[in-house]
Amino acid sequence: METTALLITMLSALVGSAVMARTFARLGYQPLNGFLLGALGGAFGAQIFSLPLNYCAFAPEQRAADVVLGLILVAVGVALVIVPMRWLAERWAKRREGALVAGQQSQGVFKGRLTPFLLLAPTLTILVLFLYYPFIDTFRLSTLLVGRGAAARSRFLCLQNFTDLLYDPQYHQSVVVTFVIAFAIVFVGIAISLLIATLAYQPIKGANVYRTLLVWPYAVSPVVAGVIFQLMFDPAAGVINYFTNSLFGVRLDWLKDGTLATIAVILTSVWKTVGFNILFYIAGLQNVPKDLQEAAAVDGANVVQRFFRITWPLLSPITFFLVITNLTYAFFEIFGTIDYLTAGGPLNATDVMIYRVYELQSQTIGLGRAAAESLVLFLVVIGLTVIQFRNERRVNYGA
Repeated sequence: METTALLITMLSALVGSAVMARTFARLGYQPLNGFLLGALGGAFGAQIFSLPLNYCAFAPEQRAADVVLGLILVAVGVALVIVPMRWLAERWAKRREGALVAGQQSQGVFKGRLTPFLLLAPTLTILVLFLYYPFIDTFRLSTLLVGRGAAARSRFLCLQNFTDLLYDPQYHQSVVVTFVIAFAIVFVGIAISLLIATLAYQPIKGANVYRTLLVWPYAVSPVVAGVIFQLMFDPAAGVINYFTNSLFGVRLDWLKDGTLATIAVILTSVWKTVGFNILFYIAGLQNVPKDLQEAAAVDGANVVQRFFRITWPLLSPITFFLVITNLTYAFFEIFGTIDYLTAGGPLNATDVMIYRVYELQSQTIGLGRAAAESLVLFLVVIGLTVIQFRNERRVNYGA
């Protein structure tokens, strides 16, 4: 184990030294200084995750998946150190070269180095107590087999809780179900919201009243939405089956069929988020310049052409924001709706990732596995958010 740790540390130091030496050479500094600084940073980054785990992922008895995950954690640790070092070096070089023109300061300057930290102290304290510490403790739990009650013991499993997910077909089904429901909520919800907001924006009498009524579902919690739609989808007394029976002569058991239950969850969640989306789209429509619409009408553009050539591009900042917020809702806040509407059923058809975490943590020895799945869910949402921000260049912020 000592030989493996030494080899990984040396390779990480070599990677870090190569990156920083190249960075220093490009910035006009002495490459040797970058080589030494990068070696220290790479060696330190390799220990961030591996040292607390005692390099367990590289033990001889571990599976190939554990070794690969261990290497990924080493790479992430090195990146967490080297990337900020590169950024600081480039920032220092720009300042040294006088890239910031003297006297052309658009922001105020604090007197004293402690003042910014004192002002940031309340926010940093809250982040440490309610975000960073819970994240670290969750990672600790994810490496253990933790028991409850009479079996309240723990056993170190290294990264097994994570790698077991690769071989769990129920988890694979949960991931697919989560993405299907999440993307359906986002795209259907935004499309319906934009349509309703466009209609509600028309200048007619009493517009303020019905615009307010359109927004009110946003004030309802996901749990209450689940209870309301559970009554509406009831096969015997539900209002939805009353209409389907009256119009088509059929009664559907919505919450007992997997496909219908998934549709029910999507419809409930869309109804819950549509008020929030409409609120922002109406605000965005009020900022669309009317002179552009009038000029396009004079040039012969019809209503549909004006919408897709003028209104829709100018609403892209609103759409960008709503995609992120709706995606976050679909991955996390949907829990209350599913808990009261389908409880993950039938046959795990609506057992999304966040609800599966809840089910696992309530089991006798499932707390460690639940912690691992919660971290994976957290990283998935972060990854999707980063992808969205990388596509922000397609957003049009000007008329």
